[in-house]
Amino acid sequence: MPKATPESPRKAEASRKTERSSLFIGSTEKTFRVLHAFDGPSRHLTLGDIARVADLDRSATQRVVHTLEELGYLYRVPETRNYGLTSKVLQFSYNYIRANELVDKASPYLLEISRQVGETTNLQELDGSEIVFVARFPGRHLVNVDIVVGARLPAMFTASGIAILSRLPEPQVKRILAQTRLEPMTPYTEINPEKLLERIRLASRRGYAIVENETVLGDISVAAPITDHGGTAVAAINIAVPTSRWSVERAEAELAKHIQVAATSISKSRLSTFRR
Repeated sequence: MPKATPESPRKAEASRKTERSSLFIGSTEKTFRVLHAFDGPSRHLTLGDIARVADLDRSATQRVVHTLEELGYLYRVPETRNYGLTSKVLQFSYNYIRANELVDKASPYLLEISRQVGETTNLQELDGSEIVFVARFPGRHLVNVDIVVGARLPAMFTASGIAILSRLPEPQVKRILAQTRLEPMTPYTEINPEKLLERIRLASRRGYAIVENETVLGDISVAAPITDHGGTAVAAINIAVPTSRWSVERAEAELAKHIQVAATSISKSRLSTFRR
């Protein structure tokens, strides 16, 4: 299946100009493009690196970087030409999590499961075509230390993403599939569109999803959706276990019930909140 070449930010910006409100502030967009330049694997970037990744000219990049440095969101690495993010950017994450009612209601259930089975539990929300980890309770045997709160993975390749998608209308699921770069993350990542849609339908029938080795080698994940009063998914919870100690069959038999009971309880808890 041929892969579409993504538009550059400049081309995408030009194509959206006619749709933008007169209230849109272009300089604010440039600021966030500079901050998102640090989304990649490099912790530190030069001014030229930032301009290239953000797809901005050097002059605009220099002004934005200088402003963010003055405000305390970027810092200059001593004796280099590199810049990095400061801990000040974490304030946004903290404010989001502190105000997130779902995190507040789901955390006791995730903690209890983690203590019962000794494995890592997570809460994820859907953002575009990705899931975002918004709460994480490591078990006695942490599967992947690279996954932290704020980490993102393609929804289509994860048990939590599949669980969420299984409770969304199919036209929306297909739009998310169209937005997903179908590039394997491991040798076992399923990228066939029809097979991806079929396993979402299977998760809808079962009430949970399970995947093995698709985003992280050595990982089995079992997930169930958290739904609102209308039955539409708002998030998912999952248990992640290592293939060195678990098989898919054992994980499905022993862990799916924990996840489903917790997801149902959280859904009902949110439902009572919405009704008040």
